[in-house]
Amino acid sequence: MSALRVIFLLSLLATVTPAVAEPLPLAERAEVVDEILQERINNLLPQLMRDTDIDMWVLISREYNEDPVLRTMLPSDWFSARRRTILVLFDRGIVDGTDRGVEALAVARYDVGDIFKKAWDPEQQPDQWQRLAAIINERNPQRIGINQSDYFAQADGLVATDKEQLMQNLPAAMQQRVVSAEKLAIRWLETRIPGEIPHYRNAVGIAQQIIADGFSDAVVTPGITTTTDIEWWMQERIAELKLSAWFPPTVTLQRKGEANSRMADAIVQPGDLLHVDLGITYLRLNTDTQQHAYVLRQGEQAAPASLQQALSNGNRVQDYLTDEFAVGRTGNEIFLAALEKAKAAGLQPSIYTHPIGYYGHGSGPTIGMWDKQQAIPVTGDYPMYANTAYSIELNNRTFSDDWQQDVMIMLEEDTIFDGKQVDYLHGRQQEFHLIRE
Repeated sequence: MSALRVIFLLSLLATVTPAVAEPLPLAERAEVVDEILQERINNLLPQLMRDTDIDMWVLISREYNEDPVLRTMLPSDWFSARRRTILVLFDRGIVDGTDRGVEALAVARYDVGDIFKKAWDPEQQPDQWQRLAAIINERNPQRIGINQSDYFAQADGLVATDKEQLMQNLPAAMQQRVVSAEKLAIRWLETRIPGEIPHYRNAVGIAQQIIADGFSDAVVTPGITTTTDIEWWMQERIAELKLSAWFPPTVTLQRKGEANSRMADAIVQPGDLLHVDLGITYLRLNTDTQQHAYVLRQGEQAAPASLQQALSNGNRVQDYLTDEFAVGRTGNEIFLAALEKAKAAGLQPSIYTHPIGYYGHGSGPTIGMWDKQQAIPVTGDYPMYANTAYSIELNNRTFSDDWQQDVMIMLEEDTIFDGKQVDYLHGRQQEFHLIRE
């Protein structure tokens, strides 16, 4: 990038003031992360372990090769595992009417935060694996869950070497009790608790504000600014807020007379329809947003009516999809029903919605794929649960009388499903962002 281009982007950054509350200071973010983790271990995990019939959950990782689930259980001041980190979660059950909750142990040289208590003294037992085996034998669990899965990558975090060591150090009787914790891992990753929701709403609001600022007169000068300039502006804004993006912001455009619906690295001109795909991470929660902006021509006060209708049609596809959400229905059932109803209404949809939360493309039911508009085996057969979050991602084509060609509206907005209804975490786009000449 040229020096002039850098100066241009920096000058744009100075012109925009966010309209939403800025993210918490880093120290306060750490407190929130740890509080939420404590609440999840205390109040969510016992029920998840019982629902999935796992008495003990063993998570094992070595530094910089973290199990995706274990990474979500580390305290805020642990950016990675240390040496070999072994976490043990044991359901102590309900005794005499009292729920004793989950015992959280670290087979490590030290506590892992305030939750996982040190349970290994290398001076007394130099062998970490033998100490793990002793902990398991002492508690005598009937089903020992490990993170191994054929189809859900984030539930497949136990590497071959660590599994071999675990099995070699367990007595034969205990080896027979080792089972996949696939369902437990997915439920842990996909389930959101009430304490997370206000922070998730704010995260989505911050992402939407970055888009609104980037798709504004302050950033975009038609005839000069390129889609790449806007991408870099958004990258800079994310860094300025001390946030991270889980994928690079992508800005493309559609133009009357051009067949390409995703023109990249193009100079923005009046009459263009811009599109962005942006995802940030805040308090370990990920967002995923796609929205559009229209660049007004001289004398225009709004986008052409046919483009506005195209956006409205995209919203209709969203409604057809979310109307199908129900506890117990599989991703395939939801996807196929929504697709059929949208097509029957004369729309031209493509649906590829995914769970979101600890990971941008999270674990849970697959609800269509962009390149496979059909039932998806296994991951599409996974059922929907309450208190789970989804990125409502889809597109729809509408013929524009003004452009005399199809216009593709590509939308993505983050939601929470409480078991009865779908709630957009910070609203959804129903009007174009407008950029003036």
